[in-house]
Amino acid sequence: MNGKLRGDLPYHITAALTAAVWGTTFISSKLLLDEGLSPAAIMTLRFALAYVCMLPFLRGRIFADNWRDELQMALLGITGGSLYFLLENTALLYTQASNVAIIIAATPLLTTLAVHRIVRQESAGRRLYICSLISLAGVALVVFNGQFLLKLNPRGDLLTFGAAITWVIYSILVLRLEKRYPPTMITRKIFFYGVVTLAPYFLFRPEHLTVELLTRPTVIGNILYLGIAASLICYWTWNMVIRRLGAIRATNYLYINPIVAMITAHFVLGERITPLALAGTALIIFGVSVAQRHAATNTTKGPADKK
Repeated sequence: MNGKLRGDLPYHITAALTAAVWGTTFISSKLLLDEGLSPAAIMTLRFALAYVCMLPFLRGRIFADNWRDELQMALLGITGGSLYFLLENTALLYTQASNVAIIIAATPLLTTLAVHRIVRQESAGRRLYICSLISLAGVALVVFNGQFLLKLNPRGDLLTFGAAITWVIYSILVLRLEKRYPPTMITRKIFFYGVVTLAPYFLFRPEHLTVELLTRPTVIGNILYLGIAASLICYWTWNMVIRRLGAIRATNYLYINPIVAMITAHFVLGERITPLALAGTALIIFGVSVAQRHAATNTTKGPADKK
């Protein structure tokens, strides 16, 4: 292990743990959907709870230094919140969950391309792209889990691709803002604008959430988990990780999501894990580990190096 990778080890562990928690949110959201909550309601409740929990710890400025930065903060709430979740969950109405999982899993590869070609802030060699493709192949094996049922549906697949693109934009915006604003402020803005920009959606599709529904143990437990663990803590740690490791190295850990989702589904929902899925898990771990070692020795001038 070289010196740079050793110094960044706590951030690599944080990135892996954050991605692991996000991998469990698919199951948590499914349980809430089964209780009768809509995807928009779930997203609003989790972000609103996260924002309220941040209020006692707010210090310093409320607004950004100028209106351009404030607008970019609003875009963070849209690309990392309202629009992302609406596109992803709407896509599930038109295409299979496996299609959505595979396309979303391409986000790290898309982020690598975007950051390297557009931002030109982090280097990405041929080996890094190969490792990303290996991990993506592993994701395919985990998602299908022995059932090859991929069916193309242009509308749903395009919506999913749109969701992946919004997360790429989110990662680039964080890279631009983290130089001037602390992770706590960026995270707070994401929750605020995520809820605010989703509000117009309810004017056209109003929700009828009853006290009986919201006080069910399953609903309370999963909303608390999504709002505090998966949103409040994980968005803050993720923005901190991007600040230190850069978007390319951090986003590669998102390949862990399907592994954790598979394991969680096995224990919570009783879903079967096949040898093919285990092989996919091995590919993901191999691809991510090699990619991180490569990125650690080839990062030219990432965010952490500019301080």
